[in-house]
Amino acid sequence: MFQFIDGGICAAKGFTASGIHCGIRKNHTKKDLSLILSEVPANAAAVYTTNLVKGAPLLVTKSHLADGRAQAILCNSGNANTCNANGIEIAEAMSTLLADELHLNPNDVVIASTGVIGQPLDIAPIKAGIPALIAALSPDGCTDAAEGIMTTDTVRKEVAVSFELGGKTCHIGGIAKGSGMIHPNMATMLVFLTTDAAVSPALLQKAISNDVANTFNMVSVDGDTSTNDMLVLLANGLAGNTEINTENEDYSIFMQALNTVTVALCRMIAGDGEGATKLLECKVSGAKDLATAKTVAKSVITSSLLKAAMFGADANWGRVLCAIGYSGADVDVSKIDVSFRSSAGEILVCQNGSGVPFSEELAKTILLEHDIEILVGLNSGEAASCAWGCDLTYDYVKINGDYRT
Repeated sequence: MFQFIDGGICAAKGFTASGIHCGIRKNHTKKDLSLILSEVPANAAAVYTTNLVKGAPLLVTKSHLADGRAQAILCNSGNANTCNANGIEIAEAMSTLLADELHLNPNDVVIASTGVIGQPLDIAPIKAGIPALIAALSPDGCTDAAEGIMTTDTVRKEVAVSFELGGKTCHIGGIAKGSGMIHPNMATMLVFLTTDAAVSPALLQKAISNDVANTFNMVSVDGDTSTNDMLVLLANGLAGNTEINTENEDYSIFMQALNTVTVALCRMIAGDGEGATKLLECKVSGAKDLATAKTVAKSVITSSLLKAAMFGADANWGRVLCAIGYSGADVDVSKIDVSFRSSAGEILVCQNGSGVPFSEELAKTILLEHDIEILVGLNSGEAASCAWGCDLTYDYVKINGDYRT
């Protein structure tokens, strides 16, 4: 039903994108300003960080999206524009500068920033760079835009799928940044999604709010929730489907397509955690309810001891049970099973809450792979959930020891 395709945020009809280096970042080889543009005004929805300290761009964007409409997304990297006395002024100026060049209403511009907190953001390089940024807009510009929002990310994060709605071929694509300060709720990241499907603002908001609860809020790298997290979805309706304004079959299909994209981005973000060498995926089954399954999965994936063990390819399953035990979830420890799985195989290490004989050699071979699944069976019901994280390495400390300087 859903086919992965190239193009990312430009896969949907009517969207172009670009990314340039304008001078915010000292390294001239790194892009630091990105633009996503719909050729027509689009319905829009967003979710934001739960951190009480919020970046000025989030506050401005929330105001701009009050009418459920937007046409452009402008994002800089290298500076978060957070905790600055003139932050709102700078974010609004970014909107106005772009809007003036594109002949848009400034309220139709989404503003985002990512990078160092507490340092003033100079508007001069952004003002100087906007004409070149607009000139670079292209239906093939997704890669440049994805690079322009990266900070400590080591790989671009972009994905797109195609699907059918009422006989019309629709597309949804996205880019994301996120490597450190990643933790529920609204894990620390920026996510920009575009679709040519026609969906009402109210249903867009419901779709992303429901999806985030089981995707981005289930990602953790280091337990720190950022100040600038934002997910924005623009839907311009150019695919020509009948607008989705009720929770009908088309809405269900759209939700599945959205989830296909967001899960892919979650895996990319977790696997590219700062200093990470492995993607960890904790799959919990047999829980008495969804809340229990989610609590257990999150607790396992955020355990520093478990993350360190995975870095060392050590099948220390006791750390899994330990994390479940302090999670606050109401579980019967005597029923818990734990296995580790990767492309190298699967091994049962705990059954009914107790250790079982297993080959340490095979376990190490399994845990030396990049993608590791931690399978937890609670054997107390039918609910299941999944959380994504990464291992904890020496490089995480190195990266964050001098991040600001």
